[in-house]
Amino acid sequence: MIQVCGDCVEVSGPMTMPAAAGLLAEGEAAIASADPVFDLAAVTEMDSSCLAVVFGWMRAAKAAGKTLRLVNPPQNLLSLAAVYDVADLLPQYKL
Repeated sequence: MIQVCGDCVEVSGPMTMPAAAGLLAEGEAAIASADPVFDLAAVTEMDSSCLAVVFGWMRAAKAAGKTLRLVNPPQNLLSLAAVYDVADLLPQYKL
């Protein structure tokens, strides 16, 4: 689930294959209406589709002339990105 809260877009719950299409669409809508700082602290579960969703959000942000930033990325996401050798592409940001 995605909720825009002030300056952040809060993502909660699982970021897995069954939720991927919905998260991508919700994230794209949030990018259109908010500063694309995505807080992943409340993500409970993830699989490799999480990376696809994040990269989709990055493309949407770029198309809107914005830069996506991730805060509180779960260690599992960072590990998956390292396994796929795309960790350097993740737009991590410290608040």
